[in-house]
Amino acid sequence: MSRPLNVVALSGGTYRPSRTLVLTQAVLAELAQHLPIESRLIELADIARPLGSALSRAELNAEVEAELRAIENADLLIVASPVYRGSYPGLLKHLFDLVDLNALTDTPVLLAATGGSERHALVLDHQLRPLFSFFQALTLPIGVYATEADFSNYQITSEPLRARVRLAAERASALFGSHAKPLLKIA
Repeated sequence: MSRPLNVVALSGGTYRPSRTLVLTQAVLAELAQHLPIESRLIELADIARPLGSALSRAELNAEVEAELRAIENADLLIVASPVYRGSYPGLLKHLFDLVDLNALTDTPVLLAATGGSERHALVLDHQLRPLFSFFQALTLPIGVYATEADFSNYQITSEPLRARVRLAAERASALFGSHAKPLLKIA
């Protein structure tokens, strides 16, 4: 029997309630419909204060260190970010500043983002993709972007967004064989 796919999802918002968290959970749930996964959801809001006070990895507490190790050991990484002033939050960048330089090489990454309007949709391609390109990760060609109009009371109400989440999960699952190992990842 093959092992479940180790999927780590990071919701990069620091406020609650959070549309970014709702989107992250929706992507995870849809992915579980397509693949046997073992998932771990990391909420930046939960580790924001100890992460923000650390200038180096050596200064991290055990909880944040464990979350970094989970990110580094993922078979598939889902990274969802809110858009603030045209980009992802600085604290999300700080988290990835502490990730080992080679840990994400060839790791598939599904990108998602939420913003106030459609004008921020390019954050996926112009902000997040370059970050993961630096790590030599394999960002999936498809990403998921949602606006405030796609939600009502922090629930997804937009059928086009639901369809995009389904499509992203289908495309991500196509990368993995029956043994739950990525076809693209070099062992």
